[in-house]
Amino acid sequence: MLAALGGPHSASADPLPGVGGEAVELAADRLDVDVHAGTAVLTGHVSLVKGALKVECPRIDVKYDEAPRVTWAKGSGGVTADIRGVHAEAPEVELDLARHSLELRGGVRLTRGLGWLRADKATIEIDSAKVTLKDVKGSIPVALPKP
Repeated sequence: MLAALGGPHSASADPLPGVGGEAVELAADRLDVDVHAGTAVLTGHVSLVKGALKVECPRIDVKYDEAPRVTWAKGSGGVTADIRGVHAEAPEVELDLARHSLELRGGVRLTRGLGWLRADKATIEIDSAKVTLKDVKGSIPVALPKP
């Protein structure tokens, strides 16, 4: 179960199973849990890791079931997310573990290598790392022919 409320040190929990079986690792400066509602709020230097996905931000709100298994999470306050070489930055992110998807909103910047894209919204499928963008602008490097 989620760890008890932390003091001045970083709060953390043993990995929680997520929907789909893979553990969700959480760490933060503070953790507030409402056991009856099945919710938790992590604040201050928050990180969430699920497999290849790593999300960092100042706040993550989590919903979990009675098992407890994390079913949903929302990060806010300026989010960075990394998955399989794709780095994303956005004001907020929503993680839907039932769908295995990550949705970044509010002005998104994605980078991979020298390429970058800006979009109003980006959806990343966690299992395949497939990215879908809405209202996109950006720059993608082109290979030059060899002389």
